[in-house]
Amino acid sequence: MSPLDPGGHGPSPRPEIVCICGSTRFADELSAANRELTVAGAIVVAPCVVPPAGGHPADGSITGEQKAALGALHLRKIDLADRVLVVNPGGYVGESTSREIAYAHATGTPVSFTDPVRGDPSGGRARRAR
Repeated sequence: MSPLDPGGHGPSPRPEIVCICGSTRFADELSAANRELTVAGAIVVAPCVVPPAGGHPADGSITGEQKAALGALHLRKIDLADRVLVVNPGGYVGESTSREIAYAHATGTPVSFTDPVRGDPSGGRARRAR
């Protein structure tokens, strides 16, 4: 037996890869979705949650250039995913998340939402996560 074949019966199927998208203002909700998906057996890729600027000096705030780089990196995470889960409490979808949803649709990656979407940025293709 090996770690790649823990049961000795051939390779196990690859777990689903889910990319979480959503505003980092909902850090607790993003973390809860990550935990729930991981416990259910999914591989989760998620945004880097950075504290808002103006907090404690050691808060890890980032520059505009770093934010842009992280946004581009998150699109690459969507490329890795089998599906995208948008964490959108109260239906909120901001500008960055809207861009990620559009990117996922353009690449054919299925998108679901934790809450009904205000203004439906998916052009009518929004689905509530199960």
